[in-house]
Amino acid sequence: MIDVLLGLQWGDEGKGKIVDVLAPNYDIVARFQGGPNAGHTIIIEGKKQVLHLIPSGIFHPNCICIIGNGVVIDPIVLRREIEALEAGGIEVRSRLMISQRAHIILPSHKLLDAASEKEKGTAKIGSTLRGIGPTYMDKTGRNGFRVGDLLSANFEERYRLLVTKHERLLGLYAFEYNLSEGEGDFFDALDFMRTMPIINSEQYLNDAIIAGKKILAEGAQGTLLDIDLGTYPFVTSSNTTTAGACTGLGISPRHIAKVYGIFKAYCTRVGSGPFPTELENEVGETIRKEGKEYGATTGRNRRVGWLDIPLLKYTVSINGVTDLVMTKADVLSIMNEIEYCDTYDLHGESLQTCPFDLDDADLKPQYKKMPSWGEISDITDLAQIPKTLRNYMDMIEKTVGVPITFLSVGPDRAQMLKL
Repeated sequence: MIDVLLGLQWGDEGKGKIVDVLAPNYDIVARFQGGPNAGHTIIIEGKKQVLHLIPSGIFHPNCICIIGNGVVIDPIVLRREIEALEAGGIEVRSRLMISQRAHIILPSHKLLDAASEKEKGTAKIGSTLRGIGPTYMDKTGRNGFRVGDLLSANFEERYRLLVTKHERLLGLYAFEYNLSEGEGDFFDALDFMRTMPIINSEQYLNDAIIAGKKILAEGAQGTLLDIDLGTYPFVTSSNTTTAGACTGLGISPRHIAKVYGIFKAYCTRVGSGPFPTELENEVGETIRKEGKEYGATTGRNRRVGWLDIPLLKYTVSINGVTDLVMTKADVLSIMNEIEYCDTYDLHGESLQTCPFDLDDADLKPQYKKMPSWGEISDITDLAQIPKTLRNYMDMIEKTVGVPITFLSVGPDRAQMLKL
């Protein structure tokens, strides 16, 4: 049995915290896509932990963690992450396994990412410049460099062949670079990776399913950043949906049971791209400061806006969500009144669904208002949930047709209510 946990907005919904809360119920937690652009933040007894590649179940000693074939790995980031966790007393190497089919981010991938984004100028898509896009391009171009290649006798030949191709591409840009600067740490990190368990992860997971193990598939980014179904072209390079869990782990859809969809009580987005409910005013800045809406990986300001119901209905539908998880309701406690978008107006037509072009100048979000709910961070019992917050949750459940089964009332792992 496999449950899937993923984001329903543009990422940063609080997936790491929820995985950490759910992980004790699972034998295995497996990341199925994305790369080191992920920043899964977990606060344990007031101490902040940020994971970029390692599944968020790593803080539970009985949980096996797997980096699946759909993930792209920066060996330097992985090594630093492992060493930082071990310095904090977390046992990692005996519980972390890496798919032999996962692709590796080379130093030249990062250079291509930077060169491409610079070339776009004002039309840039907001890449995190970690080489993730170029790595996925090589993957689909059928000449990528995989973890299993580290153990190959012609490892050096394969590496140089791909780097030569990248150097030809870099020659097309007016971009200065020094590849050798990044190669020393990279090769040291590859040696470190060779000491880790490198496995046939799809076989491992399917054997675990047959053995009756409970598996949680952990997604990164969010559904609206999906390469096929997101706000293209301002998207990531992988499939962030439930379907991506199947291809990113090598498991059959028939094994999927629950799909946990996580969303904030409002919306945020990092980087460029359409954002219909964005608040480019004092209200947005107030929510940003209260919610500490700054990227866990990049540190960039997150754009902030009201909850978008048409987009939430869309992402719930395409993921087959069975359980909703609402986070950061506590942030809106500071507001006297909140708003949410319940429909769009497009050329005089009322839409309750996601249009093809969210950037259409004639697309107008239509808002409804509700009173906010005051301080909730100390709530420990369902009976303490304010009626105004209940009304907000009831509206969401009725509109999207899926129950909210978890409510986060604060950043710590203890501030999670099961409904």
